[in-house]
Parts: sequence; structure tokens; C-alpha cells
Amino acid sequence: MSIVADLSEELLSRKRSIEPDEARELVRLPAEELPALLSLAHEVRRHWWGDGVELESLISAKTGGCQEDCAFCAQSIHFDSPAQRHAFLPLDEVLGAARATEASGASDFCIVVAVRGPDRRMMDDVLEAIGAIRADTSLEVHCSLGLLERHQAEALRDAGVLRYNHNLEAARSFFPEIVSTHTWEERVETCRLVNDVGMGLCSGGIIGMGETWEQRIELAYQLRELGPVEIPLNFLNPRPGTPLAHRAPLQPTEALRTIAMFRLIFPDIIIRYAGGRELVMRDAQALGIVGGVNGMIVGNYLTTAGRPASEDVRMVADLGQEVVRRRAQ
Repeated sequence: MSIVADLSEELLSRKRSIEPDEARELVRLPAEELPALLSLAHEVRRHWWGDGVELESLISAKTGGCQEDCAFCAQSIHFDSPAQRHAFLPLDEVLGAARATEASGASDFCIVVAVRGPDRRMMDDVLEAIGAIRADTSLEVHCSLGLLERHQAEALRDAGVLRYNHNLEAARSFFPEIVSTHTWEERVETCRLVNDVGMGLCSGGIIGMGETWEQRIELAYQLRELGPVEIPLNFLNPRPGTPLAHRAPLQPTEALRTIAMFRLIFPDIIIRYAGGRELVMRDAQALGIVGGVNGMIVGNYLTTAGRPASEDVRMVADLGQEVVRRRAQ
């Protein structure tokens, strides 16, 4: 009997997550068993969450000029990438993007800046934007501002930020292949700080940068130790001028297998479709929604274009599901 069949009743009745050895068996399943794996991931998701999908939009409030050398990122000053650069956007532009997000049906809005960590001026700009968005819309506000100090995390919490995004990006064993200007341990320190001050931690990674399946499993269990309430799954969209520019995108089936594995490791949190899904998944995007995904970033990303939010809302409806506003358990 397949491990999928063996796990099905136990995962649904006991509400437990799979262990590393089980994850290794699942990623080695033959291709013909992928539909059964996706079905199990979907049933686990429905068992914990129902059929709703939570939508979030983001704004690159400050783009380019980043001093870090993340190999996947077109915003780094270390690479000759054609990405647009701009300072922190005027408040009316940030607020306009938030209003558009609310009109699209999304419930969450994330302010993202390209920096190692925010200085005092940037914190002032961000806090002003948070206050304006919360006063003018019903959106939950998230932030992604890089490495934080305690007083900054506390200020964001006090301003009403629901979740702070700080992706691990890659497993500890693979991280030095991707970044040299800061350490994996520094990223973990900020993740722990976010939890410590009482914000929800949003932390995931980028799949398809050259890591092995074992390193994807390693990343998942390192994330589990941090206790995020949300995991964004990004898929590498190779950017011109970066060290990963010529890496071939993942195959859709490999991305789907990754989604299912993460859902079974994290039955009780938001697994969110994030950057690169349009490139990697193509016509298979809907399969992720019925294979474990219960959240999506809609609209554009940081330096790449997404698709109109209305198309994602329609996809969710076509699958017999609905857009929901729901907090992690």
C-alpha cells in the first residue's frame, strides 16, 4: 500500500504533521502518485481550514539599491540588473495601492522595502504609512523591512502590524550559496524577535535556486522550529543580471510536489502562493489551490509582474471556493 494511503486516515484523524522520513518518502513517489498526494494535501487543508483562500497584495515601497548580495534578487547593488530603483514612495501612492488592494477583495497588504534593515527615517515613513492605511481601509497591514532591532519590532507591533515577513529564503546548509553579506543566523534572529514581541511571523523561502530535495525538507523543518503563522512559497523567476539568471525554472509537477509536502508538514497554517507561480505553474496554478495552498499574493510582486487580481479571484471561484478573511490558528 502507498504511503499516501497509509498516512491519509492518520493525518486527518490525529491532525498531526508528517515527520522528516515521511516527507522524504513522499517526495520520492512516482509521478503517477502525484494526484493522490495532492488530494491528501487538499483534504488536510480542508480539514483544518475549509475551502477559503486568503488574498494579500504587496507594494515595493522602496525598490533597488540594496547592499545585500542575495543571488536571486534584481535589487542588489552587486549585480547589473535592469530593475527600476526608487526611494520610499510618497504616502499618497502607498495609500492608493492599499485602496486598490481592498477593492480587489484582498484582506491583507504588505509594505516591502529593499534594505538590510530600516534606518530611523525609513521607520518614520513606514509608521506613517501604516497609520494612514489602518485609518483609511479595513486591511490588515504586514511589513517586510529586513533585519530588525527590538525597538523597531516593538514600534511595528504597537502601530498595529499583524504579521512581519522575513523569509529564511533557503535551508541553513544551502544559504551560503545564495547570500554572503549576512548570515542565516541573522535572519533567524529577526524571526525569533518577531515572535517574541507578539507579531505573527510570515517566513518561507524560494524554491528552485539549485537546492536539493533534502535541502527543501531541511528548510521546512527549520521553519517549523520558528513557528510561523504563514509560509509564502516563492518559485525562482530568474532575473537578468543576477547570478541565477540562467537557471531553468522548476517544472510545474516539482512545484506541486513541494506545495503538498509543505502542507503536510504545516497542516495548521497559511501556505501562500507567492512570487514566480505564474512563470513556473502556468496553466497548473489551480492545482496548487486543490493541492494544499490556502493563501495567495495577488497582483504584482517586487520587481516582476503578476496577473490581475480579478483572474485569481475568478480561479478561486471556478474551483468552488471563496475568498475569505481569516486569521491563522
